[in-house]
Order: sequence, then structure tokens, then C-alpha cells
Amino acid sequence: MSIQTQQPQKVTVPGLQAQKQTGKKIACLTAYDASFAHILDRAGIDAVLVGDSLGMVVQGRQTTLPVTVDEMLYHSKAVSRGLERAMLIVDMPYLSYTTPKQALAHAGRFMKQANAQMVKLEGGAEQAEIVASLARNGIPVCAHLGLQPQRVHKLGGYHVQGRDQRAAEVMLEEAQQLEQAGADMMLLECVPQSLAAQITAALTIPVIGIGAGAACDGQILVLYDILGISIGRIPKFSQDFLTEAGSVAGAVEAYVAAVKSGTFPGKQHVFS
Repeated sequence: MSIQTQQPQKVTVPGLQAQKQTGKKIACLTAYDASFAHILDRAGIDAVLVGDSLGMVVQGRQTTLPVTVDEMLYHSKAVSRGLERAMLIVDMPYLSYTTPKQALAHAGRFMKQANAQMVKLEGGAEQAEIVASLARNGIPVCAHLGLQPQRVHKLGGYHVQGRDQRAAEVMLEEAQQLEQAGADMMLLECVPQSLAAQITAALTIPVIGIGAGAACDGQILVLYDILGISIGRIPKFSQDFLTEAGSVAGAVEAYVAAVKSGTFPGKQHVFS
């Protein structure tokens, strides 16, 4: 007689949609290797993003722009080996999705070779054709609005986006257009909490915030920021969870609990 061990229930795109519908907060973090991914998975993280932020926190670069598809693929493969339950999302690096054909080829590599369940790309309404192409081919997409690090030079730095009325109206319109094109999730970075709340209410897909307030359906942070080991200044929207928790696993568990309970982000982490 064989004894079967119960496998953890895998987080899926429909599962995250159900969490939005029921009001259950979604906890996400970045990871770049198997060991940290394993810790995040066991701590109850819903989704792990292999972010092109690795260019800054792992490689020590000034921006995310130099990160290549092959580097993203390498780290994504490593992270996938550390996950059992959490969803794996992979960033499409700078200039890897300039046409539908190019985007499909690179996203296909992440799905086929690294077991990604979703890819993330930056940009507004101009990316609707790319999103639609990926969606038609069965590739889930997380769109990314607000502060877009791949456009840091165009934006003139890392600044809050959507503060004036017209910019806020455009962001809401673009969020709706990306959802209509087939996006399965939306990430909002560094936008006023009132605008993030408006976009979250307007969309049927989950909205994940980073510096976007507690009204979003979930939160994401850079792992190294919550551990207090990032080089330079920790962003206003982040928090060091390691000092009080005393261990990496404890810090991640504390972060998950804070997101799920709605105590993070607090008033000190948001923009008006």
C-alpha cells in the first residue's frame, strides 16, 4: 500500500481572479534564485516575480535597462526550481517586446524553458497589440503602469506618476484598454493611492500595487528591500521586515501576514 503525500495547491490565474472577487489580498515578492524562491514559497507568497530589478539589486547596475533575455531566462529557471505552489511571473526585459512577433518568441522561451505562468511588460495603450497577441497564444500577461523603470530616461528619473488630473485620466483609460486587450493582471507602481483605488475598482482583473496604496488587490515588493540588504536608499513604499523578524523566513512570513491583513502598506508607504 503506497502513501501519497498531498501536493500544495498551485496558484493559478483563475485562482488570483477569485482572490480579487472575494477580497482576499494577494501577496507577491521578487526572487532571483532557487533558495530564496523556496523560502518565499513555504512562507505563503502567492506569486513570485523574477524582476528585471535583478539588474540593480543583483548585478549592481544603475538601471534595469542592460538586463538581457538570456539573463532573465537563467534566473527564471533557477527560481522555478524553488517553487511548488506560488505562481511564477517573469519580466520581459527592455526592448524584448517591440513587436508582437518578437514578444511572442521571447515570452514563449520563458513559458517553455523556465515554466513561467505569466509574463510582465511595461507600457500603456501602445502595448495593447502586444498583449492581445500574447493572450491569443495562451500566454497570461501582467501589464505595468505608473512608474516604468524601463522608461526611466524618458521620465527623467524615478518619480510618482499620475498626480495631475489628465495624467490620471489617461492611466485609467490605458488600464481599461490593456484589460480589454487580454491582460490578466495589472501592476501599478508609484501612483497616488486615490488613483490606484479608482483603477482597482474599475478593472475586473487583479491589481497589484507597489507604492500604490492598500486599496489594490495585492502588493509586491523587491525581496532585497524587505530584508534591508538593497544597495542605497530603501524606497518610501517599502519596509524592512527582517530586523524585527530575526530571520529571512520570518521576514517573508511577516510580510505575507501584513499584506493579507491589510496592515501593509501603511500611511507612511503611500503617495497622495
